[in-house]
Amino acid sequence: MALLHHVSQLRAFLRKFALPFKFFFVLHLASEWTGIVSPTAGPSMLPTLTVSGDIIYTSKRYARGNGIEFGDIIEFKHPMEPGVGVVKRVMGLPGDFVREDGGVGSGDRMIQVPEGHCWLLGDNEDASRDSRTYGPLPMALIRGKVTAKIWPPSSMEWIKSTLQRPEEDL
Repeated sequence: MALLHHVSQLRAFLRKFALPFKFFFVLHLASEWTGIVSPTAGPSMLPTLTVSGDIIYTSKRYARGNGIEFGDIIEFKHPMEPGVGVVKRVMGLPGDFVREDGGVGSGDRMIQVPEGHCWLLGDNEDASRDSRTYGPLPMALIRGKVTAKIWPPSSMEWIKSTLQRPEEDL
């Protein structure tokens, strides 16, 4: 008789928590397959993203550089610090010539972005460790493209690049 009582209590417990469990399970699967929700930290992407407090959505559709374009903001695995996620802006794609000290166009020493790599800069260049520090980033390290700022509610927005590729000098 006591066993039946325990089984009945277990069923009631499972019924009570089944819906929240299913919700979080589906949310987990969706994030594993479609995107990443993560907080921002650090001043390197000011003013686009705040030092702390912004939560962004990164679409995995663009993982490994698939469909990445000049000016996109991407999230990637840091090439020198395993396990650390970083957010920067794409300022050079394979074959592009970039200034080694940052930016695109004329300047000091120019380098060509190798095949399978991209050149990244933070929007706040004075406070950013980016491709000027660690060189071109292998596309295999790209986790996805940042497509939305989802927190705080007052700052919710789709993130789209307004940058245009500079004209090449002929």
